[in-house]
Amino acid sequence: MNGALTGFIGAISDAWQEVRVHRGRVLLALVGVAAAVCALSVSMAVADITERTVTEQIEQYNGRPVTLSVRAMSEQSQLSVDQIERLESAWFDMMERSDITYATRESMDYGPVRFPHGSVDSQFKIVDQSYGLLRHVRLLEGSWFAPGDSERLAPAIVVSKKFWEEMGEPDLRTHPTVVSPHLDNARLVVIGVYEGQNWEGMSPEAYILNASYRAVAPEPFLPDAQGNSSMEMWIPADLDQALMQRFEQSLKAAADRGTSLQFQSNRQGDYGPGQDPSEMFRLLSLGIGSIILVLGALGLVNIAIVSVRQRIREIGVRRSFGASSGRVFFSVMMESVVATVVAGIVGVMIAVLIMRIPAVYEVFNGGITGRGAPAFPVNAAVIGLVAATIVGALAGLIPALIATRVKVIDAIRF
Repeated sequence: MNGALTGFIGAISDAWQEVRVHRGRVLLALVGVAAAVCALSVSMAVADITERTVTEQIEQYNGRPVTLSVRAMSEQSQLSVDQIERLESAWFDMMERSDITYATRESMDYGPVRFPHGSVDSQFKIVDQSYGLLRHVRLLEGSWFAPGDSERLAPAIVVSKKFWEEMGEPDLRTHPTVVSPHLDNARLVVIGVYEGQNWEGMSPEAYILNASYRAVAPEPFLPDAQGNSSMEMWIPADLDQALMQRFEQSLKAAADRGTSLQFQSNRQGDYGPGQDPSEMFRLLSLGIGSIILVLGALGLVNIAIVSVRQRIREIGVRRSFGASSGRVFFSVMMESVVATVVAGIVGVMIAVLIMRIPAVYEVFNGGITGRGAPAFPVNAAVIGLVAATIVGALAGLIPALIATRVKVIDAIRF
């Protein structure tokens, strides 16, 4: 075992020394391999980032798969406090029985907020802590709600960029606050900023926890402007049908005749064979990168064959000192592998730098910014390095076979 390990390390050491000695010959071919690996890594990264971005954008509106949701509406102007209490009691009981961790209630309210330049009508999105995870809320500054935020005397809010700009873009470390006359002049503490909708005429937005909203709203539980409320839970995909039936039975039993319930099971992302819209793009990217990589490998093969032809005397001397055919084969092939691995590392580094250019990255990430935006995928880097290693092994196979056929007498004649 020790002898085999020593031989392996020795072969790699010899290969690295040969690459250094003959770096002038292989440099041009390795530049081609590095460029090919870079192109392959970039194409795979673009496919992966685009797929994740599209998935996140869908889930921002529809929730994660599988999301069970129900929207409760009253046949009158709005739900009463008693109706909401009964529905939510059945909701929480079902969550506890089914061991569901991630769920949220969602409703909206509108009201004025006092900014430095005057009051502006703003939109309040009333949610639970899990909403940020279920809907991929990406923050530009600060943090999302923490477990203890619902118990604050001064309610915490997470605001849109437009809301933050209306405040004068204060430093969140100073715990900036605003006052809303609509919420009984409660002082609201801004803890985070997200992108939000920024088109002209759009109202400033702010997320507030259900418990915080109900603690300060003069008429708690349900906003007057929205005569409906929705509840969502994230469940395992293999349990959605059974839970959906229990979900409906439990809430229908809790609702009275004046309440209308709309149920929905969201399974986006479950594609049948040939239906995944990103599959064609991924295969196309892989094909283009592979073609470029093969072209770089052909150049490396040609240079490696020429290099072996010029090293007949050196190889013959090695054979005369007892080097076996296997050792010569492995040593010559490893020269190509070591060279392409180095070129692959360089190519992957260049690919990462290219994808870090803001103008390039924003083209493929759908405008998702802030913490949590898709990073350079590890699988793209791994694929690039593995491809470089395979290309090095294949490119070194023919020269290594030629080297094993060299005889000592040929070296003397040469």
